[in-house]
Amino acid sequence: MNPNKTLWEKGDFTRIAECMRESGEALAKQLGITSGLKVLDLGCGDGTTAFPEAKLGAEVLGVDIASNLVAAGNRRASERGLTNIRFQEGDASNLHELKDGAFDLVVSIFGAMFAPKPFDVAKEMVRVTRPGGRIIMGNWIPNDPTLVAQILKASAAYSPPPPEGFVSPMTWGIEDNVIERFGGAGVPKEKISFLRDTYTFNFPGTPSEFLTVFRTYYGPTMNAFEAAAKNGKADDLQKDLEALFSSQNKSSNKDATSIPATFLRVTVALG
Repeated sequence: MNPNKTLWEKGDFTRIAECMRESGEALAKQLGITSGLKVLDLGCGDGTTAFPEAKLGAEVLGVDIASNLVAAGNRRASERGLTNIRFQEGDASNLHELKDGAFDLVVSIFGAMFAPKPFDVAKEMVRVTRPGGRIIMGNWIPNDPTLVAQILKASAAYSPPPPEGFVSPMTWGIEDNVIERFGGAGVPKEKISFLRDTYTFNFPGTPSEFLTVFRTYYGPTMNAFEAAAKNGKADDLQKDLEALFSSQNKSSNKDATSIPATFLRVTVALG
């Protein structure tokens, strides 16, 4: 079994995605989408950015490695009666089922960064984008003081060391790595631009209740708690994350949570 597939089919990421909808919509509006644009949303989950892209008139294909998230996306499309969006399973490091140059825009917001073989991921994104098209990635930044980087950092501290050859997803948040990876796919440095951006998680409950959602449904956090429990340290991890979630909460309502997280937005312009 592909360990990446196992990770993202664990729990139920749709429960996390519900807290990401507003920022997903806001981000999609910044992508310059016009009616009829062919968009690949890679590592799409159940469509947090894919649905807003379709709403703006694009023809959207969402591809994700997790079968449960693909099913959830197709279910949401059916419920909305949308015919310009569909979801299918696929691996960002090997999109063999997709034709060369098939898309005007490839979008991957916190998606393809988690796939193994980052050089293959960059090559595949470039391959399926038409000449003159664009690739836009949103990647979490290693050691950034905001929420997701700190969740993943804390989780790693309580987990066993990764297998040999493992490349951290967070390395996609380093500009030089991005330049090197797309350079390996034939994209010159001057065609790649970077922007620090903010993504906000909004949850209708306390930070502690929001943490419970992560502990119950988010694969990386679930794995971290399982590993910590084996060492009798689950309570320590709980305390660390409760302090993190509380300190990051910017909501003025004590019964609500609003946590902004910084990410690296990458734009690749293909000649």
